[in-house]
Amino acid sequence: MATTGLRCCLLNFGSEGTLLLSQQIMDIVGFLKSQFIFHLLICYIFIVSGLIINFIQLFTLILWPINKQLFRRINCRLAYCISSQMVMLLEWWSGTDCTLYTDPENYHKYGKENAIVILNHNFEIDFLCGWNFCERFGVLGSSKVLAKKELSYMPIIGWMWYFLEIVFCKRKWEEDRKTVMQKLLNLRDYPENFWFLIHCEGTRFTEQKHQASMQVAEAKGLPKLKYHLLPRTKGFAVTVQCLRNVVSAVYDSTLNFRNNENPTLLGVLNGKKYHADLYVRRIPLEEIPEDEQECSNWLHRLYQEKDAFQEEYYRTGTYPAVPIVPPRRPWTLLNWLFWALLLLYPLFKLLINMINSGSSLTLASFGFVIVMASVGVRWMIGVTEINKGSTYGNNDNKQKQK
Repeated sequence: MATTGLRCCLLNFGSEGTLLLSQQIMDIVGFLKSQFIFHLLICYIFIVSGLIINFIQLFTLILWPINKQLFRRINCRLAYCISSQMVMLLEWWSGTDCTLYTDPENYHKYGKENAIVILNHNFEIDFLCGWNFCERFGVLGSSKVLAKKELSYMPIIGWMWYFLEIVFCKRKWEEDRKTVMQKLLNLRDYPENFWFLIHCEGTRFTEQKHQASMQVAEAKGLPKLKYHLLPRTKGFAVTVQCLRNVVSAVYDSTLNFRNNENPTLLGVLNGKKYHADLYVRRIPLEEIPEDEQECSNWLHRLYQEKDAFQEEYYRTGTYPAVPIVPPRRPWTLLNWLFWALLLLYPLFKLLINMINSGSSLTLASFGFVIVMASVGVRWMIGVTEINKGSTYGNNDNKQKQK
């Protein structure tokens, strides 16, 4: 009995020791992920690889008049090499959990059909979660968005979108309508399955924008929303009109984070793990009215339903559907590792040569590059921050609400 007791004590001690060691390793890894030098290296890989890919994309333009569909297929793969690095941060670096709530009967259709994806716009990383949704079903490279014109001039992401035939707009509907319709009609013969991601609210939710939006709702006699801004219906109606008989369904998607988490891109970069819940309803496109005014009314009713789902989530912590965790695919990590191996070796070799040279000017130049890189990293993160977001939808713009 003494031997048995001793054995149990040793087993318990071994188990506790293993758990303690595991926790210490996780703490060390977490500490390393929060260090700025690793953030610089990640951003270096993203920026340099992105510019290389943009350069390759430029040369694919010669294919457009010869074989447009080949041009499109190649650029889907090139775009994946860029956007998947962002998804890698969420899935592998941060380890964020993404649970999908949906009807199991519709689950097998995701990724096998063209769709319009309506996303709520409440969080700094909701675009990243939308990309994660695309990645889990194999359509990240071909995913489309309705983006503001200014983004088309931004290196890497903006230039990538240009070659993906992304629909850009100036947020002035009188000027945008013709251009947006033409761009959407061009997608009718797209050779890959694609999801068209759209934030119908037009801008990210803030209390100030919500107050202005609800004033517009009151003036127009529309039901007020508690958790969303009033949707801008014209862009959605034109999207449905131009992609009808090409797109099979609308995926109404509502994103939330557990435990009142307030996720940020900086938090993801620091390796912080979040817990996302995404509720997706598949609505066949045949159920959406063809008439523009009726389509507008349909979208307003949809947002009233989304508001009710948000209310239920805040009350119960869950959605009225079956929770499913789509399998995480390895390609985002493998793509990042490929670029890391390709680009870090020459960087470290250059750094060693600079240190060995002992030149004050060389070292000062390197220090200047580091400072500029840190400023650039902070600027890129700042683009996603809510408090530095677009003024579109504030009080001075409320007359533009449609």
